Amino acid sequence: MNSVLKGSSYVLVHAPDMLLHGGTTQKTEQIVNPESEYLVKLPEHLRSYDDVIAYLPNQVYIGGKTPDELAQAGPTWYDKPLSGADRYGAFGEIMPQDEFYLLMQACDVFDLVLLEKGFTSGVRTRFEKHPLVDAELLERVGEGAEQTDIEKAVAEEHAEGVFHNGKLVGCVKKAHDIDENLAAHVIFENLVSKASCALSLLHLVRVSGIDKASVDLVLDCSEEACGDMNQRGGGNMAKAAAEIAGLTGASGADIRAFCAAPAHAMIHAAALVASGTYENVVVAAGGSTAKLGMNGKDHVKKDLPALEDVLGGFAALVSKNDGVSPEILSGFTGKHNVGSGSSPQAVITALVTDPLDKMGLKLSDVDKYSVEMQNPDITKPAGAGDVPLANYKMIAALGVKRGELERTDIDAFTVKHGMTGWAPTQGHIPSGVPYLGFAREDIMSGKINRSMVIGKGSLFLGRMTNLFDGVSFILQKNSGGADEPPPGVSEETVKRLIAESLRELAKTMGAE
Repeated sequence: MNSVLKGSSYVLVHAPDMLLHGGTTQKTEQIVNPESEYLVKLPEHLRSYDDVIAYLPNQVYIGGKTPDELAQAGPTWYDKPLSGADRYGAFGEIMPQDEFYLLMQACDVFDLVLLEKGFTSGVRTRFEKHPLVDAELLERVGEGAEQTDIEKAVAEEHAEGVFHNGKLVGCVKKAHDIDENLAAHVIFENLVSKASCALSLLHLVRVSGIDKASVDLVLDCSEEACGDMNQRGGGNMAKAAAEIAGLTGASGADIRAFCAAPAHAMIHAAALVASGTYENVVVAAGGSTAKLGMNGKDHVKKDLPALEDVLGGFAALVSKNDGVSPEILSGFTGKHNVGSGSSPQAVITALVTDPLDKMGLKLSDVDKYSVEMQNPDITKPAGAGDVPLANYKMIAALGVKRGELERTDIDAFTVKHGMTGWAPTQGHIPSGVPYLGFAREDIMSGKINRSMVIGKGSLFLGRMTNLFDGVSFILQKNSGGADEPPPGVSEETVKRLIAESLRELAKTMGAE
């Protein structure tokens, strides 16, 4: 019996000061060319929190608007702010930076985060009114530290500064004197990932209505790896975030595969549930400070806002079949093998047409493909083009080669079976999974019957192999089956009937 998708959540965190001080592009520029024109101009291109909320792709990400509304409003959105946009959407929220710093402190269990007293008290009033912040989480936030202690830690103890509106309001201390894997900037990055993952988990509980105690396993598929000098990527980010979210009945493990990790994790979760190993598995990920402002130089050069100013997180609940929710077809996954080859045709064949051939389906039998849903507002000015559109054209081109489409049908195919990208540049976040929330709604409403989620990854970035990576899975309308005994038949009755059958079989074999 296939497992099902019971719900998905999506969160963003406005992080302008983290962009300036934590984004890899900016940190590199500060080392290589600290007086550069880019660093001088960048602060002028930062968006306000209200700007970020009014940005249409962000609203689509949290479920405040739909992909169809995004496509109709294009081709650019940075110049078309929404009126009346809200912080909260159907799937999650856009959290302001200052509240997120308090959430980071709540996630700190080793007293490594110091936040200034006045800053803490000023933000705490809003933080405690958050609908998902309970007394236990609020208790994790301290009263605050003295500004002089923070300044000393940054100046003399190699602590990482925490900034808000350009002002030093706190710091993250190093966790070891000589272990670079526990240096302050690494701890900062990991706490950001943990906190945004925990926020995603809390919203998933809200969206799905699941009892926290009934979650069996959390799989973290973010970009960060926590550990020490003896095991740099030892983990476990999943269990760390689950603790903060109050998932007391859950274990956890981390899955890393660059941008393909979310799709890998979803396949793992579906298989674990379908096998009966667990009933409820959550796939989740937090955001990455390193990716903030990654294409900032191109945005500033073209006089655009610094659009990569948000951290992204998501979570998805995979459960045993309830007879209603969309099924995840574990028996028909696509995978890019070691020997598959890295040409576009080889990749699309392995990830898309191979699983469809097993099912006896054509490319047009998938109503919506969710590929790398990168926001073209971000990628096109940086010279990377429209990433989702390029993927859809490759799928359509293969359809032409297979005789399933005419060449003149390519554009129509991309519109009907594709979508405009809306995901932030957070590496793993755009990789297929942004559509899960809408896919569940679209399938259950009858708008579509089938969707394919495709995750691809660049393994060569780790300098261990030149191989490409990718996996895919299919979501489909529920067939009506459920992992439950027939109505009126209790588990005890089933066990009794089985025992009686075994006794009768034993008697028969004895007589023979």
